[in-house]
Amino acid sequence: MSSKPPIGHIDIRVFAHATEDSDKVQTAVRNLLPEELAQTLVFQKTSLTGHHGNSIIIFTAKLTDKKTLPAALEKIGTGLNALDKEELCRDLKLHLEKRNLYLRFDKQSASLGTLKFSQNDPVHFKIHFKNKSPQEITDILSDTGLLP
Repeated sequence: MSSKPPIGHIDIRVFAHATEDSDKVQTAVRNLLPEELAQTLVFQKTSLTGHHGNSIIIFTAKLTDKKTLPAALEKIGTGLNALDKEELCRDLKLHLEKRNLYLRFDKQSASLGTLKFSQNDPVHFKIHFKNKSPQEITDILSDTGLLP
């Protein structure tokens, strides 16, 4: 692996529904990140109205500090359980597209400080790898503990 940081940026997106405390939703996202990234995380807020007139807030953030981004992969790698890692390994092609790795984390588990994949009302991470082939990305994921 080259000495260049492999990650270009991480995009984060999460929905806060009318029944949720938006501060707790933001805390859930921060719980998925290492402390140095969580402290610097700045959310953009977009307010929407749902199909039934309910308010929905979309929080988005972009992490670009290339020196600390690898720590995010390491935190995810150490935080995921073996079953989630095996699922990611098995379905990796579904999570990779054009040098981007797409991960969805359970918002409720994240609010409790636990990393767990989920498709239902998740925290979305898009991790962009600069100039890396799918095989190089797979190797990086193995090195950081995301894959078994």
